[in-house]
Amino acid sequence: MKNLLRLLSILRVLLRHRLDLLLPASHRPAPLRLLLWPLALLPAPVRPPGERLRLACESLGPLFIKFGQMLSTRRDLLPEEIADELKKLQDQVPPFASSEAMALVERDLGQPIEALFSSFDPTPLASASIAQVHAAQLPDGRAVCVKIVRPTIEPVIRRDLALLQRLADFAERNFNDARRLQLSRVVRDYQTTLLDELDLKREAANTMQLRSNFAHSPLLYVPEVHWDYSRPSLLVMERIHGIAVSEIGQLRAAGIDLKRLAERGVEIFFTQVFRHNFFHADMHPGNIFVSTRRPDSPQYIAIDCAIMGALTEADQRYLATILHAFFQRDYQEVARLHSESGWIGAAVPVHDFAAAIRTVCEPIFQKPLKEISLGELLIYLFQTARRFDMEIQPQLVLLQKTLLQIEGLGRQLYPDLDLWSTASPFIQRWMQERSGPRALAGRLLRQLPNWAEQLPELPRRLQQSWLQIDQLGQLQRAQAAALQQLQHGIERRQRRQRLIALLLLVSGLGWLFSSHHDPQGSLSGGGLLSLLAGLWLYAAK
Repeated sequence: MKNLLRLLSILRVLLRHRLDLLLPASHRPAPLRLLLWPLALLPAPVRPPGERLRLACESLGPLFIKFGQMLSTRRDLLPEEIADELKKLQDQVPPFASSEAMALVERDLGQPIEALFSSFDPTPLASASIAQVHAAQLPDGRAVCVKIVRPTIEPVIRRDLALLQRLADFAERNFNDARRLQLSRVVRDYQTTLLDELDLKREAANTMQLRSNFAHSPLLYVPEVHWDYSRPSLLVMERIHGIAVSEIGQLRAAGIDLKRLAERGVEIFFTQVFRHNFFHADMHPGNIFVSTRRPDSPQYIAIDCAIMGALTEADQRYLATILHAFFQRDYQEVARLHSESGWIGAAVPVHDFAAAIRTVCEPIFQKPLKEISLGELLIYLFQTARRFDMEIQPQLVLLQKTLLQIEGLGRQLYPDLDLWSTASPFIQRWMQERSGPRALAGRLLRQLPNWAEQLPELPRRLQQSWLQIDQLGQLQRAQAAALQQLQHGIERRQRRQRLIALLLLVSGLGWLFSSHHDPQGSLSGGGLLSLLAGLWLYAAK
């Protein structure tokens, strides 16, 4: 019942803001046009479409705000007015009361604000879907940001996730595409990710890991976490200063090399995915800033490390090989990889799948490389695989979303960005590191410490192995002797059975023969039974 009420509430918000008008009438299926026809009688909305969409997301809560944030990064797909409005969801969501925020800080740290900080600004620096941030200063003078989870937000998130899970389960039961896309699993993974985002201790640990990965790097700076002040719903970290990556005018005014900045964004992404295997998976512009210290060698600053992604070695190999094959336009290799991984059915001819991929991709490769989107290419690949019943791998969904964000950001900074030529060296380097003599030598060298540690134990383990082999031989010999004894017992029993059967047959024949001289014939019945018993026993041996 609660899910039904929530669904009705969502529909009411969508209709109140007339989001039905965002979809042109020509793109609406006939049943939807019929269903929405009465809305044409309502007065036209006063607010522009982008503002209506933003207000609807804010009204519906964190899940929809997150969706709006993701859309805001794709200016290549959205009208500029809508993208500008959705951009406000990154850090301009209406905040909760400052008095409540300060009370939460005092509750978590067990001291008054005045004892914890030499100053605390009650006006939030930023306010997003999960938390809001206040500026403060520690007693030793260091400037910090205090991030506070919104109160009572968890029940709201769980309610919407439960509704989303029910809708996904219903879709999987009734639609083949939903089963192919594994919607239920995708929603469960998203639920885990979103609930993890409520735990700021986890975000603090992720932040320190990312900071360690890029220590002293000119590409990316990650602020320091103050662990003594951090709790599951409270995070205190170094305050950074920079220009939001979406403020193109300010970046130009500061003399930032936008081409270099865009290329470094791609470099950071592929470094995280293929070198560190730990990537920031929520790279919307509200979480990314640019340092102005060296405009000719711009450095990114990353915050909000709540959502991080990682791939298995098999997924890394798949992604690298797929992208490398696309670079070479080797569609047969792409199809073979899908077949070997089991992502398409074993009965699907590889050459048929390769031909389908070629049909879709060749027109794309006729464009200039700067106009080709890696993220969209993966989408086209999944769409092509649809008729081959390919199952989408949920573990790659987060990566694809991040790749789309990176591309949207890069093209916003520098529209002529050639993402392919920027990414290709990373792919080739990673594949060289994972194959060939040097890679084999590297893996052997990495194993040497383990082997050196185990070497002193080798004689003892060899002795144990010989003892185990000897014990196994003794056990096998004992089992063979027992089996032979059992066989002898069976044979003795069969011999006794044949002897008894022979005696019964002789007795039966004797009785039958003697009954011919007995005038009463009294023994003929017993003789017949003895004869039948002997025959049955002989046949049963």
